[in-house]
Amino acid sequence: MYTAQGTIEKSHLLEQHYPLVRRIALQMLAKLPASVELDDLIQVGMIGLLDASTRYQDNKGAQFETFASQRIRGAMLDELRASDWGSRGLRQSGRGVEKAIQALEHRLGRAPSEGEIARELKMDLDDYQSLLQEIQGCQLLYVEDFAQGDSENPFIDQHARAARGDRLVDDPLAQLMESGFREQLVQAISELPERDQLLLNLYYDEELNLREIGAILEVSQSRVCQLHSQAISRLRAKLADLL
Repeated sequence: MYTAQGTIEKSHLLEQHYPLVRRIALQMLAKLPASVELDDLIQVGMIGLLDASTRYQDNKGAQFETFASQRIRGAMLDELRASDWGSRGLRQSGRGVEKAIQALEHRLGRAPSEGEIARELKMDLDDYQSLLQEIQGCQLLYVEDFAQGDSENPFIDQHARAARGDRLVDDPLAQLMESGFREQLVQAISELPERDQLLLNLYYDEELNLREIGAILEVSQSRVCQLHSQAISRLRAKLADLL
């Protein structure tokens, strides 16, 4: 619905496209820690929707819903970056899990079990599984991964430097993809336990939600969340060795 001036009528637009905003928020929420609220994402997404309504030009060929989806998702991502949704404590906990997995794999020569990882962290199994649920969404990429001079694990900067003879490029993420990182990622995934490989395939390739994956693996949604966190921790531990 348009106004007399030819612009989209905002109240109608918000009502009509609220389900789109909610759907995008739910998709993003599945990959974020429990501390992120759905209502907060929806609120930010509605702002992105309004921004899309002022910028959209129907003579450019793109459907409004496609254009709006990009603006909505971008607004949510901007808000998440600004609020640093992965707290420092959670990121440190995530790194602790990765280091424990890495140490055990070196010592045992195989992928460690959950119980072995929990013992390495000096935690009860229940506490370890609770931690996995808390750090869900925090391990894909840490804020510190982009930091120059972080001697602990400057993951992206170190690899980008190595790819260009110790010269840090302007776009480290693009440089990663050019430098064989994809092949190393595929190799690392192939070395994960079979269930972890299946879970990552269902989640990222098939784009199934937690409930659907739980039905396939015959576990609860919360258990899928735990297994996903552990699979990502295993993957990062393997990539640290490869890189």
